[in-house]
Amino acid sequence: MVAVFPQKHLTDIAEWHRMGEADIFPADSRLELIEGEILRKSPIGSNHAGHIARLINFLVVLIQGQAIANEQNLIQLGDLSEPQPDFVLLRPEASFYTTRHPVAVDVLLLVEVSDSTLRFDRSQKLHLYAHHAIPEYWIVNLIDNCLEVYRQPQDGDYLDQTLLFQADSLTLQALPDVRIAVSSIL
Repeated sequence: MVAVFPQKHLTDIAEWHRMGEADIFPADSRLELIEGEILRKSPIGSNHAGHIARLINFLVVLIQGQAIANEQNLIQLGDLSEPQPDFVLLRPEASFYTTRHPVAVDVLLLVEVSDSTLRFDRSQKLHLYAHHAIPEYWIVNLIDNCLEVYRQPQDGDYLDQTLLFQADSLTLQALPDVRIAVSSIL
């Protein structure tokens, strides 16, 4: 007798969209497609939501006319992933991405606010974003009260990894005139 193991069914973006159009999942489902797997996202707590609001309010003023700010909307990464990052700065686009979803080359900065998802954001999401050459990835680490900055994606990882705290500041890689005090987003 030959042993048979269950096979995982990976879903691609086309099938994922058909499931959405068929209303397979409840409307209030918090799901995202990561490497072909449908994953349930954690509920957003007040601390998490407040930090997203802080990012939006602070960064939108600084990037006025240089980028498009987007929150908790999907980014299409290849045929198997549509994550919904907490915050993204996108290249300016006349239609504001109303005719298509943003893809990796549109992303200037991608941010995940992390508390209960920190391990996942540092591993699977980091490798996904690096694999798709997202140039700058931040993790607003609510557990350790710091900002993790990842730059220079190569071979599924980031060559430049920096840990910043309240007293530090940084500039955006894609918009070097934009200087940010870490205390303004933590």
